[in-house]
Parts: sequence; structure tokens; C-alpha cells
Amino acid sequence: MFVPPQLPGKKDLFIEGDLMSPLDRIANVSILKQHDVDKLYKVENKPVVSTSDQLCFLVRPRIVNVKYVAGIVNADKAAGRSRKYKIIFSPQKFYTCEMVLEEEGIFGDVTCDEWAFYLLPLDDDLLSMELPEFFRDYFLEGDQRWISGVARALELLNSVFGPFTHTYGIGRCAKMVYEVWRELVEESECDGQARRPEISHVFLMDRDVDYVTALCSQVVYEGLMDDTFRIKCGSVDFGPDVTSSDRSFKVLLNSQDKVFKEIRNEHFSNVFGFLSQKARNLQAQYDRRRGMDIKQMKNFVSQELKGLKQEHRLLSLHIGACESIMKKKTKQDFQELLKTEHSLLEGFDIRESTSYIEEHIDRQVSPIESLRLMCLLSVTENGLVPKDYRSLKSQYLQSYGPEHLLTFHNLKRIGLLTEQAPGEALTAVESKVSKLVTDRAAGKLTDAFSSLARRSNFRGISKRLGLIPRVDGEYNLKMPRDMAYVFSGAYMPLSCKIMEQVLERKGWLGLEEVVRLLNGNEFAPTEPVMEENPTWEAQRVILAVFLGGCTFSEISALRFLGKEKGCKFIFLTTAITSSARMMEAMLETRV
Repeated sequence: MFVPPQLPGKKDLFIEGDLMSPLDRIANVSILKQHDVDKLYKVENKPVVSTSDQLCFLVRPRIVNVKYVAGIVNADKAAGRSRKYKIIFSPQKFYTCEMVLEEEGIFGDVTCDEWAFYLLPLDDDLLSMELPEFFRDYFLEGDQRWISGVARALELLNSVFGPFTHTYGIGRCAKMVYEVWRELVEESECDGQARRPEISHVFLMDRDVDYVTALCSQVVYEGLMDDTFRIKCGSVDFGPDVTSSDRSFKVLLNSQDKVFKEIRNEHFSNVFGFLSQKARNLQAQYDRRRGMDIKQMKNFVSQELKGLKQEHRLLSLHIGACESIMKKKTKQDFQELLKTEHSLLEGFDIRESTSYIEEHIDRQVSPIESLRLMCLLSVTENGLVPKDYRSLKSQYLQSYGPEHLLTFHNLKRIGLLTEQAPGEALTAVESKVSKLVTDRAAGKLTDAFSSLARRSNFRGISKRLGLIPRVDGEYNLKMPRDMAYVFSGAYMPLSCKIMEQVLERKGWLGLEEVVRLLNGNEFAPTEPVMEENPTWEAQRVILAVFLGGCTFSEISALRFLGKEKGCKFIFLTTAITSSARMMEAMLETRV
């Protein structure tokens, strides 16, 4: 238990907001009470009202949190009050925190500890480090503080389910994590090498390798649930509009929920049909009671009724959730939004899509949504034409306020919303010319243009990996043929396609041009390991590690790929992410 024995007796516990949901999954209030926790407080910028003689703080290792504790301690000193103070840093303590304690003059007044919380199982195949700040800290600020934590989490899994004999990855952060992890493996080398691994293949990927997927609207059920209700630590709060009562319910969303398990990875257009069929089947099971004798009725009540009632309750909640999603999406004109996104992904009607974004901004639909669409336009077009960039930026600041100037700075710095340098607009000319000539001739033209302009990386990658499916007629969402179903058949997630290709090829051979367009930093096993059966089946269980966050759309896509290839993907992510979370991370200011 994280509450340490060095602070026996009654105590008040102050918890940082980000750690409340993870802690609740591990130790609820009654368990905390058993460990003499009297009252619980959220760490926030308010006067402390605690009357306890012992205060315990469970926080992330941030300077702002240490200063918060210092403020309480120094206020007590000024009032002549004596208490015991303990700070528990999770997942680890940093030297910077101790320096701030010294600067604030309270180093000798508090004791410090660590809660080495690295992995939270959200489901049978999903592990989260619950570090949403990882994305901003590393990709925007260049802060590498969490690298060793991810490496430790990998080593923990390696010691239990490894050894990991095939490790692939791409991205600067992925490479750093891999190198730190290898050092940990060498330090703790034991007889595990002789063990048959339960997970043999690992793939590490940086979030900035594929921004496009994270920026797209999610249309699988679990993704839409997250976009609409915001899933936190595997659970969601359903309000009265879903529960059809004056009460709210907190529901755990995982494979234990039989209804959710069957629809979580489905395209939303299939969900209502499934739920209505489920309701009819459930009613048929209830109707069986009518012809039963007393003995059969007794068995029915003791063995089946409880399960049917639970399933009925969950079914009602999911039907309510679907109705709520439909109302919100209809109000937002969701189909028109998806049409614009698909145009951006395919590179068609860019001018019309830009006009749609301008209208979105002018109508002040949502600051987060407007930013997301601007970023999607920028990333798919390899930056905005200077005239469009200035125009969209000016309209956005007029609609949502000049305080977003810093947001634009952050988005530019991280590569989500950039302005093309003079000459880069030639990529449009190049793409038109390439359609008129053979690939070989287009390659020569490309070389000629490269000295003047850089090609649109997403367009080039998309073409080489076939991310935009070419289908005759309508894409069959009920019987999908590939991972593109998670975006209505319009686009195959880049991150998932890279994993598929590398695992299929057993390395990066043949993907050199894709790697170049992705700015390199790829790695693969240095020594090829011989396998009895060099097919997908031999890989069985693959650990997909996302650094900077993973979306539910990517999880659904890789679950689909696993079924198709006869293997299973396990997911380890620094946190669950979405387009809204990414945009919000650019708005926040944390120390």
C-alpha cells in the first residue's frame, strides 16, 4: 500500500487531481480509511482547512506541487503550528523537487517517499502509465524526465512475460526508451533468457510519428464514447441524459461488461442494430419464464435472473449513451465534419475544406474543434500556405481571444500547425505533374524540385503505404476488410500500418523511403533470431508501446489486425489520448 508506515495514526491525505482516478482503481475510500486516512482533499489553489496533526501529499513530481506544500508548511510555521508532513511522489521523486524544498526552507520539515506506480491495467489487453503530461513534457518542452519511468515499466513486463527478443520502433523518444531499457536489462541479467517468452515482439512508437490519426474524429464506439463523455482510467460518468433518471452512474468500461465487449470496436453505424437485437434476445430469455414449473423457476431465479438483470442494466445504459451521442453529433452536423476530414486526408477540395474551417471559427462552434481542424489541414498539407496561415490565425484570435497567441506558438513548435516556407507550395505542382507521368519520370521531377521545396510528407507516406483505400462502390462497414473501417473506410491509421508492415517484413527493409519521410530514428533487432515458423502466427502476442498517447481508434484497428493475422496485440501507453486531449495539452501551462 502506498500510505507509508512512517506516518502512523490519523492523517489527512491531499491528492493531486491527475492521481485521483488511478488511485480509485487501486484503493477506494474504505481501504484508505483502514490505513488511518481521516479526510481526503484535492490539491488545488485554495486555503487548507485541515485540522489534522499529520498531512500526507500524493502528487506528481512537479515544482508547482512542491511549492504548494511549501506554502502550507510555511503558513503553519508563521502561525506557530506544529505538524508532521509527508510528500509521496508518483511515480518517482526528482532531484529538482528536493532543490525546491531547500529553496523554500522546508527541507528538514518534510519527509519524502515514492509510489512507484508505473502500470495500471485498464483491461485484459490494455496497460496505461496514466501520464497524460508525457505528451506535452517531451514533445513540446523537450523534457526527458519520464523516459526512465517508461523504460522501467518495459523492464517490469520483460521480467514477467519476456524476454523480449524482437524489439522494433521508430521515433527519437522510442529510441531513447529502448536504449535505457537495454541498460536495465543488462544490469539485471538473469536466467530469464532460457524461459519461453509469452510476449516476444515489441514495437515502440512516438506520437509525433503519426499526428494525423490522433487528429481525426473517432467513429468506433469506444472512441466516440471517449470523445463524447471522456473516459478516465477505464471508467465513464453517465449523467441523467443517459441514465434516464435524476442520478448519474460511474460505469467501468472493459471486457467484463458483456454488452460493451461486443460493440467497443464496432463502427458506430453498426451499434444500434446490435443493441436492438440484443434487447430482443434478452426479452426472449425473460419470456421463457412463462412455461416453467416451480423447479425450473427456482433454477432460473437462482442461476440466470441476476445475470439477465445486470445485462439489462448495461444494455439500457449503452442504448442511452448511443442516443446521447446521436443527439450531440446531429447537432454538430457530424456527417459534414467527416466529409471535410476525408477530403483533407485524400487531398481533395482543399479550398472548400479551408472555407469550412473558416466558417467553423466564425460561428464559434468550439475553440478546441477549430484548432483540431486547422492542425489536421496543416499536417496533411505539410504546413499551411502563408496567406492561409495568417488568415486562419487572425480569424481564430478574433473569435476566441488573443490569449491563444501562446497556443499558436506551442502548436508551431510541436509541428501540429505550421506555416510553409516560401517555395513549399510547389509541392502541389509536383503532385499534379506526377499524375501525368510515370512514377520513374515523377521521381526525376521530384529530385529537381527537392532543392526548391520539401514534399508533403503525409501525402508521400500515404501513397507509399496505401493509407487511402481504393474501393469500388461503398466501403462495407459491417464486414470490414482492413483497418480503415475505424475511419469509415476513408483512411488506414498510419501508426498501425507501420507496425503491420515492419512486423510482416521482420524489419525496415523495403521501407527506407517511408523512414526517410518520417525523419528516421528507426530500430530493429541487431541480431536476427531464427524462428521455427516465420509467420504472423509465430508472433502470437505483440506489445505495442505508444509514447505520448494512444487513441481508442488505434487500439480497435490493431485488435482487428490481430484477429486477421491470428495474433494478439497488448497495448502499453503513457496515457489514452484523443484530438481534444492533444489540443488541451497545448493550452495548458504547467511547471
